[in-house]
Amino acid sequence: MRRLIIGISGASGVIMGYRLLQALQDVPDMETHLVITEGAVRNFACETCLRIEEVQALADVVYDNQDLSAAIASGSFETAGMIVMPCSMASVAGIANGFATNLLLRAADVCLKEDRRLVLVPRETPLSRLHLRNLSTAAELGCTIIPPMLTFYNGADTVDKQIDHIIGKVLKRFGITYDNFRPWTGAAK
Repeated sequence: MRRLIIGISGASGVIMGYRLLQALQDVPDMETHLVITEGAVRNFACETCLRIEEVQALADVVYDNQDLSAAIASGSFETAGMIVMPCSMASVAGIANGFATNLLLRAADVCLKEDRRLVLVPRETPLSRLHLRNLSTAAELGCTIIPPMLTFYNGADTVDKQIDHIIGKVLKRFGITYDNFRPWTGAAK
């Protein structure tokens, strides 16, 4: 059984984290460990009709963001890595600078120190120089940065299809095929 940590931080676009959890339901032998920040809880209320319990129900294990004694706070707890989707600029800054003051940041810090895959899906626009510096630092430390950029080449003409594309890109980093991902297959002739 592989374990994957899913972090949902307080950036706009929390629906992407929810959809990611839905996609992982179909992955055999995958155990999901979820941590949701307080800002993300507020954004679920502002941006969706979902109750936080509905989101949490999709994970195998759910942690309180303030519980720094949780299993995912230790490098001895084996995981395949972590996805933070969406990832706020505050979370990017914390990760890039080792400022692990909550469980989401500590779990990311553990992934970095244990050389585990850490994928960040930052959601902010425009990006300031400070945002770019922190993203660059995170990338230099080994994070994979996958901003949820709009995609048009694959017929992604709805928000759901755009989210599917990003989820497919993220899961690909963990060797997971997502059926709703539509890769480029070349121009029609």
